[in-house]
Amino acid sequence: QVQLVESGGGLVQPGGSLRLSCATSGFRFSIYPVAWYRQAPGKQRELVARIGGGITNYADSVKGRFAISRDNAKSTFTLQMNSLKPEDTAVYYCCAVLSGNNYWGSGTQVTVSS
Repeated sequence: QVQLVESGGGLVQPGGSLRLSCATSGFRFSIYPVAWYRQAPGKQRELVARIGGGITNYADSVKGRFAISRDNAKSTFTLQMNSLKPEDTAVYYCCAVLSGNNYWGSGTQVTVSS
């Protein structure tokens, strides 16, 4: 059974940093792409960052501020978020892409506010 569990969300002031983590189980982690998405109130879920096959991709809005990484030995991946802005406020979801199907965590709230 595929499982993904996020941790690390919270409240941070503008300009601050947060690190999100996703612990996974139930599949051969090292061979599949994984990603972080986010959904702000009233908006569609959007891709934030993706890593797989040695390639990373970022949404334009987070390039230079966010960094995705993975630890294949531990079946975990992280999203380091720096220089956070109020518009980064959203529920962040980790995602594994297995043979064309997306598997999701339950989400973690990130709020950027003074």
